[in-house]
Amino acid sequence: MRWVDRLEELARLNRLLTRRDGGLAVVWGRRRVGKTRLLLEWAARTGGHYFVADTTARELQRRRFAESLAELLPGFADVTYPDWGTLLDRLARDALARGVRGPFVIDELPYLVANAPELPSILQRFFDHEARRSRLWFALAGSSQAMMQGLVLDRSAPLFGRAHEAFAVQPLLPGWIRAATGLREPVAALQFWSSWGGLPRYWELAAPFATRDAAVHDLVLDPGGVLHEEPNRLLAEETPSALALRSLLDAIGSGAHRPAEIAGRLGMPATSLPKAMARLVDLGLVQREVPFGEPERSGKRSLYRLGDPFLRWWFGLVAPKRPQLHRLGRSDRLALFHARAPQIDASAWEELCRLAVPGLHERLGHTFGPASRYWSSQGPEWDVVARSEGDVLLLGEAKWSATPLAEGDLLSMHHELAVKGVPVNHQGPVEYALFAPILPRRRPRGLPANVHLVDGRTVLQSLR
Repeated sequence: MRWVDRLEELARLNRLLTRRDGGLAVVWGRRRVGKTRLLLEWAARTGGHYFVADTTARELQRRRFAESLAELLPGFADVTYPDWGTLLDRLARDALARGVRGPFVIDELPYLVANAPELPSILQRFFDHEARRSRLWFALAGSSQAMMQGLVLDRSAPLFGRAHEAFAVQPLLPGWIRAATGLREPVAALQFWSSWGGLPRYWELAAPFATRDAAVHDLVLDPGGVLHEEPNRLLAEETPSALALRSLLDAIGSGAHRPAEIAGRLGMPATSLPKAMARLVDLGLVQREVPFGEPERSGKRSLYRLGDPFLRWWFGLVAPKRPQLHRLGRSDRLALFHARAPQIDASAWEELCRLAVPGLHERLGHTFGPASRYWSSQGPEWDVVARSEGDVLLLGEAKWSATPLAEGDLLSMHHELAVKGVPVNHQGPVEYALFAPILPRRRPRGLPANVHLVDGRTVLQSLR
């Protein structure tokens, strides 16, 4: 699959190389998000050295790191290093003697720390003294987000204040799907997103398949598919393992979104959830939502949903149907997917419409802030609500269809929005947006001027 985007991340890493006295970058992000590909690309472009840790014994970890460094610093692996401090001191001396500054990349650092809890303190001394004297550039990365953030953001952590660049690698935006996969039709690109979300590893696996059905079946629905057990692997590969949180994901995936509902499904008090839910949010596996206009910290009407489209349909279909998937053949497995696909696509489309709003100023005539849903306990719901700096309120309706909407569909959508009124206290002007993947050829007569039409191509173009 083609390398796309990551321009901002590469720019931040390259900025590290402008520091004359060396420097440190710390990078984190959920698994499958593309950290390794980013760091490999950066190391290749800059002539750097890349090393990825594993879960083996600490002595073997040091040995493997030394052997990898010997490719750059001949003779480095000719001795056995009794501890990390000795190895890093030698690295700084040899690099200085040979005029090598890096960048040196250590990926999956949490695997090293798990076997050597003293390593963060050793790295603190190394970056404060030896690495600075040798003017080395280093990047540390890992998928254990809590640990990686703690290394640089926690005031009590040894590396606090040492990183010159520290950032999370985010999922790719859907506007890059066509460049990465060659899919040209907006509906096909949108369905690709609704199946795989923004994780480059999933894109890489799915792109070679000729059809969505083939990819979904062979990668996920087939019990032998490489992604059939994917959520369990994501949880097990965390440091420490997060497998104990699997039941929470099952509850959310089965339709429980309020804390009380989740706790009720699991037979536990709601007061026991916050810590576990916070970890799932930190891992990028769960998102917390509040209605538009509510304070972000408000817990009264907050909802939890799975963090990306792939997880949503996996927990909605694969998790509860696993016994049947083992017994059924290909056509019957795909029939289960086809029955759920419209809901999968509609949910992803609605989410993309909200994400696109800040980038649609030319189409909407105003620059709106981030969009959210709005709901209340008994009243109607709004798919898209946003506000501009000029106090213009945007109300939007998103309708999924793989075929062009009829003009009457758009009139009905606007009518439903108008009947619902305004969801929040607002005295200023109101604009409306109707979102559909494929719009009719003509704008319907009778549609007011403050109603804007947005199609799938426009949404994708805004999300890059």
